[in-house]
Amino acid sequence: MKFPTLATPIQLGSLTLKNRVVMASLTRNRASPGGVPNDIMALYYSQRSTAGLILSEGTFIEEIGGEWLYAPGIYTPAQINGWQKVTNAVHKNNSLIFAQLWHIGRVAHPHHQAGRPNVAPSAVKAEGGKFRLLEGAPGYVTPTPIDDPSHYVEIYRKAARSAKEAGFDGVELHAANGYLPHQFLESHSNKRTDAWGGSVENRSRFVLEIIKTFIAEWGDSKRVGIKLTPAGGYNDMGDSDEDARKQYTYLVQELDKLNIGYIQLSQGFPHPRANKLVVLDEFRPLIKNALVFSNAGLTGEVAEDQVNGKGVKGGPIHAAVFGRAYIGNPNLPEVLQTGATVKDSDYKLYYDTHDDPSRGYTDY
Repeated sequence: MKFPTLATPIQLGSLTLKNRVVMASLTRNRASPGGVPNDIMALYYSQRSTAGLILSEGTFIEEIGGEWLYAPGIYTPAQINGWQKVTNAVHKNNSLIFAQLWHIGRVAHPHHQAGRPNVAPSAVKAEGGKFRLLEGAPGYVTPTPIDDPSHYVEIYRKAARSAKEAGFDGVELHAANGYLPHQFLESHSNKRTDAWGGSVENRSRFVLEIIKTFIAEWGDSKRVGIKLTPAGGYNDMGDSDEDARKQYTYLVQELDKLNIGYIQLSQGFPHPRANKLVVLDEFRPLIKNALVFSNAGLTGEVAEDQVNGKGVKGGPIHAAVFGRAYIGNPNLPEVLQTGATVKDSDYKLYYDTHDDPSRGYTDY
């Protein structure tokens, strides 16, 4: 066995992860019309139930929350029933699955939303992105400020309730990569002057209120996780080093006080827009109660070192999150442990395979 610590089980509250390899959330655009999970998605997740924990692809919490035409949602009975196929398939293979709850806020486009405007904390347009699925590949548009953010906290609450009904083992708030919760956190995207903006504490309020509703819905704080990218770099995100350090120091400490299951720290995407923070070194020392998941383009060697505390400030990580490697290697833990070659996957088939959704999806 090449990486013995990665192969050991770990407790996430009352749940036992059979190993410390976590499958990252990966948008694959394979749902049926209406955002309904289907049989081929159930097969895809079943194949990858080799992970100790699967984090579902980003799952939309309301109709106007998305860019992708065939990304799944969790706001209709049909979607909940579809997800039950997926969670049942994962559980039959002795794995666990959390729903990543997703709203992309200002980086949506009205043309993907029947003309309804995209929303954000403030009327601040993101720069640089293109909507490649729309004719002419238009860029971002200026969003409509959310009048009452508590309305969206309630939408997230309903999504957490639906995830429980769908058979998920827990929920993760996607508060990273420039999506709606992330937009509330950063000073350049949140210009509000009310109780939801301005100070570090106020900008954290949206995320913390959502997490509290998740805990209330599930009745177990360990069934709740969160993904953060404090360095930014994607979807026009990234406060200065100093501002980000202040913001996320406060947020991470407050999240840890809530005794949630885990905090997934992602280094994010290399981009000139990103700040210079080394996310794991900055924020791992602050986490005393939650498990720490590291998501940073890991190899098996680096992951094994990190779960043993090597090269990590403040203590070891508890599990390693692998993304694209899981697309072409459904049996990734075995591949890592035997030293076999980690197969490449075909990027051209990640999101669009036209008339055969199995290509580049369930045929690895």
